[in-house]
Amino acid sequence: MFLTLSVQAQIDSKKKSISIPAVESKKDSADISPLTPSKSIKSDNTIGLNRPSVTPSLDLPQKEFSMFPKEKFGNPGELYTNQLKKQENTIKQEQGLGTKGSKIDLFFGNHRTKSKNIQVTYRDYGLEDGDYVRVSVNNEIIEYRVGLSNAFKGFKIELKMGVNKIEFLALNEGYALPNTAHFRIVGEQKELIATDLWALSTNVKGVINIIRE
Repeated sequence: MFLTLSVQAQIDSKKKSISIPAVESKKDSADISPLTPSKSIKSDNTIGLNRPSVTPSLDLPQKEFSMFPKEKFGNPGELYTNQLKKQENTIKQEQGLGTKGSKIDLFFGNHRTKSKNIQVTYRDYGLEDGDYVRVSVNNEIIEYRVGLSNAFKGFKIELKMGVNKIEFLALNEGYALPNTAHFRIVGEQKELIATDLWALSTNVKGVINIIRE
């Protein structure tokens, strides 16, 4: 009888169970899109440290290293040429010249010496542009037509007592105006008696007197 009551109780418990129907949600959870961050998150393996900001590279012009400033010296080979050019421009300014040479004869002064002989030399201190001169001593032509180069050349003469007049006549102005030259006169002991520069137009003279005492 005890066994019979137990079986009936199990049967009755099954009959009395209540099933609860599932309640549908208004929107299926499967349709919910996952949350996305508004800004991208960079992975950073550094813990506890602030990452420094990276400065963008700037493309700056690289200057070549030089012991001599270019604005002052430039090519060292040009330094000597620039000095001569500056001296030439100074002469033009003093004589009121432009691209042309002096229109009047130039007198380079009286210079005294005890030497019996002198060496007269001359050269073109500007470009070798085909300048030609005629050289006379005491109205006697020594060099009828001589071209000027950047190297000194000339002649040796014996001085008479008193005044010895030396004339340089510009025969042309070359292709780089005007006729430009640098002359030197040296005595027997290699002493410098006179030196100067000229910038002459065609058919203009440069004159110097050497006085032998």
